[in-house]
Amino acid sequence: MHQYLAFDGSGIDGGLFSTITGLARDTRWLNTPMDLWTNAGLVVFAVLMVVGFLRARRRDTAAMTLALAAPVAVVGAFAVAEVAKKLVAEIRPCYSMPHAYIVEACPVRTDYAFPSGHTTTAAATVAALWLLDRQLAWIATGFAVLEGFSRVYLGAHYPHDVLGAAVLALPVAYLISAVLGRYAQPVVARLRTGALEPLLTRRPSGAHAR
Repeated sequence: MHQYLAFDGSGIDGGLFSTITGLARDTRWLNTPMDLWTNAGLVVFAVLMVVGFLRARRRDTAAMTLALAAPVAVVGAFAVAEVAKKLVAEIRPCYSMPHAYIVEACPVRTDYAFPSGHTTTAAATVAALWLLDRQLAWIATGFAVLEGFSRVYLGAHYPHDVLGAAVLALPVAYLISAVLGRYAQPVVARLRTGALEPLLTRRPSGAHAR
């Protein structure tokens, strides 16, 4: 019964969705690379956070706190997005627009579309890295745009699912990182001088010898 009550988002930007999936139909040679990227991209965002962590080992406690807060912020934003999915209950395009050219396999009907989980992860990573390392944040931004586009190109989401994910994830992840970055510093400071010092701090060569 619930499946018939699910929201149909095709009336919002179904035309734009069809235009983008039409591009996918006309560039079939790009279908497989985009399909591979859409999931591999999530690994790229994880790697960028790891790089941020490794760079923070050479920096002060404030930077290390933000580095440790980044994955927490991403998980937090993703959790909020999952709640939004259940509340909105928007059915996937493959059900509401079955005649569209769709590359990605259609998920179960209760795997709702709004907001895009992949894009949530991407945008949340951008927000968390923005506070930690602007260079990495800009790199993540480029990959996040590609990630969002791939979700529509493959037919998994409408454009508003991607935009909504970014609008939700950016402030949530930023807020979580900012709060933890401010209030968790004393804890991280203690960890950096305790048993976790070798993991959380990289001293210049010869520092221990001196």
